[in-house]
Amino acid sequence: MNAEPTARTADELAWFKSSYSGAEGGDCVEVAAYSGSVHIRDSKDRTRPVLSVSSGEWTAFIQFTAHN
Repeated sequence: MNAEPTARTADELAWFKSSYSGAEGGDCVEVAAYSGSVHIRDSKDRTRPVLSVSSGEWTAFIQFTAHN
C-alpha cells in the first residue's frame, strides 16, 4: 500500500464514487482501477494524496468488509 503518485495522474483515471456516498456530501470515497492496482481518494478533497493498493489487497479488503 502506498500514497505515492500513480503511473497515471489522478485526472487520467476513471473514478467511481461509492454507492454509500450521499447526495448531501459527507463521507465520500472514490476508487479507480488501473493496471493491477486500485486507487482510492477522498472525493471531497481531491488535492490529498491518492492511496494505491494492489488488486489482491483490494479484493481481500472488500471480502473482509462484506463479512463484517
